[in-house]
Amino acid sequence: MLRFLLVRIASAIPVLLILSVVTFAIIQAPPGDYSDYIRSQLINQSGASYAQAEAQAQAYRVEHGLDQPMVIQYFNWIGGIVTRGDFGYSMYYNKPVADVVGERLPRTLLLALVCHLFASVLGISFGIWAATRQYSWIDSLLSGISFLGMTVPRFLMALIIVYLLVFQFNISEIGSFFSPQYGGAPWSWAKFVDLVSHVWPVVAIATFGGLAYNMRVMRGNLLDTLNAQYVETAKAKGLTGSAVVMRHAVPNALHPLVMYQGVVLPYMLTGEIETAIIFALPTVGPAIVGSMAIGDVYVTATFMMVLSATLIVGNIIADMLLALLDPRVRQSVGA
Repeated sequence: MLRFLLVRIASAIPVLLILSVVTFAIIQAPPGDYSDYIRSQLINQSGASYAQAEAQAQAYRVEHGLDQPMVIQYFNWIGGIVTRGDFGYSMYYNKPVADVVGERLPRTLLLALVCHLFASVLGISFGIWAATRQYSWIDSLLSGISFLGMTVPRFLMALIIVYLLVFQFNISEIGSFFSPQYGGAPWSWAKFVDLVSHVWPVVAIATFGGLAYNMRVMRGNLLDTLNAQYVETAKAKGLTGSAVVMRHAVPNALHPLVMYQGVVLPYMLTGEIETAIIFALPTVGPAIVGSMAIGDVYVTATFMMVLSATLIVGNIIADMLLALLDPRVRQSVGA
């Protein structure tokens, strides 16, 4: 198992390098860079002439290496990561990119993991409930919920909730994790409740899509498994229905969902990102959109690389979980 893990980690390195090249090229493809943002700010806010603004923008490009070819900029960026752990400097936030990522990524991952936990527990439980009551009103209701969760766009649900909160319930504290009185206060139960009151829409929307997928897949796989011959044999031996389902059918029906864990973390991250953009929460989503809009290339590239890394890490975790769940997989990898 250890050899299998090391091989997977080693094979992920060239994949990350290829992704870094593609990501950097796509980000740099649109015309313009951060110096264009500097020029527009000088003209619109400082009243500078176009010639003065262009001269300062050009000086800024030269100072920060934005005048160099894209290939050189890429190697400077990737070389700093490999040799010094330096992800570059954010021109908009005026701080190292590592600090920007360090501020926003942990809270984003925490929200995504909470959503994943809820989606897995609720989705698998509802899937078992629907499969064991096939064609009943419970099955029909849960199937309808699953259909809505997989078809309704998450940004649309976020817009609807924002409209209801702001225009129907007159709630104005949107776009932050805490109310003003709890911003710098030490952790307490009241502060935790205040946090939940601010982030519940993001958690609910991101959870809904994952819950729907888990429930639909679990229901379908469990129905197939319940018709398998070994399940009929277990019933013939006198085992109760719940014992047959939980001890024999459910573990085998979980295999596709375990493999789904390879993409679930990026899926939950994108769900959190979409809704966080609508709610303007200070997480990864608004930072990616904002940095792309003004040409803060190193922030955008680093965040995209982090999302790519979560996909690779998620697939490795899924392989390890599947090996723990299925003895045949452990035998195939020599564990």
